[in-house]
Amino acid sequence: MSILKDFYCDKLRVRVFDSRKAMGDCAGAEAAECIKKLLAEKETVNVMFAAAPSQNETLAKICADPDIDWTRINAYHMDEYVGLDPTHPAGFRNYLRRTIFDAKPFKSVNLINGNADDPDAEAMRYDRLLRENPIDVCILGVGENGHIAFNDPPVADFNDPRFVKVVELEQRCRVQQVNDGCFDRVELVPTHALSVTITGMCNAKHMFCSVPAATKAEAITHLVNDEITTACPATILRLHNSAFLYTDADAGKNIL
Repeated sequence: MSILKDFYCDKLRVRVFDSRKAMGDCAGAEAAECIKKLLAEKETVNVMFAAAPSQNETLAKICADPDIDWTRINAYHMDEYVGLDPTHPAGFRNYLRRTIFDAKPFKSVNLINGNADDPDAEAMRYDRLLRENPIDVCILGVGENGHIAFNDPPVADFNDPRFVKVVELEQRCRVQQVNDGCFDRVELVPTHALSVTITGMCNAKHMFCSVPAATKAEAITHLVNDEITTACPATILRLHNSAFLYTDADAGKNIL
């Protein structure tokens, strides 16, 4: 593993690695160590997972750890499309089932239902769930427009009173789903989603953020160099007391 740069941006520790695999190996290993430390201190641990191809390497490393007691972990996810066919492979529930939820014996897996008859009521249900079960570890990424979860710049709110809400997806965010290979064309990407808010995400005690690929270089540049504003929602990570950012050389090329 080769680290090209290692520094702090406000409270956020930032590391740029020479490869996507090195990035994911470090992020996954450190997240796994954090989970195990928490399991040594408390009976159950609540972990929230992002669902995106950017998380593949990180989640693979976490899954490979032989010493995590998954039977004491409650799993949550952070967003889901509204109205997408529940069997669609791009559904975030389905990504996480394929990647980790079906592979490990979690104590519980708590899914957002994007096909609920009343999305607002579903947002309120999941909001209550997160308040009753505070997140210990949040494993996340950053979008091309700087979003975290589906908190795109037009809907991001650093002081959101909600933990979960229905949001309209910014066009650039929808295009990213095509760039990631999740949909064939932008017209097929849903226009709305249920998303954990920035308030809900940053309530987590520890945050591990993996961001690979050149398509994310602009977002990482803004994250590190700009003022902390909702113009780049991910800038809020710089104020968290235990947040870590991992990028590969492509995403981090402008901050080397």
